[in-house]
Amino acid sequence: MKNILFVCSRNKWRSLTAETIFKNNPNYEVKSAGTENSARIRINANHIIWADTIFVMEKKHHERLLEKFPKDMNNKKIVILEIQDIYKYMDAELIEELKNSLTEYL
Repeated sequence: MKNILFVCSRNKWRSLTAETIFKNNPNYEVKSAGTENSARIRINANHIIWADTIFVMEKKHHERLLEKFPKDMNNKKIVILEIQDIYKYMDAELIEELKNSLTEYL
């Protein structure tokens, strides 16, 4: 089983939606977290260490992870999805965009 981590800014809409739609997949253990201090679940080193693959919604999230966790990010598979912060939790368009973006990986 692969450990998958989804990351956005506040872990309220994009990464939480991704976690929700993939959490029942028997091939993956899925978590989500945010990079901001105001995040619902704030990312920490344990999340990074746990994850086999990290999907970030935007390039800035990747940069923040490299900045905050430089050692833990070594040799981690990171995928930047380029999904903008324009959706609400479980928005139908967001779900479609996530599924399309993740098809080649999951």
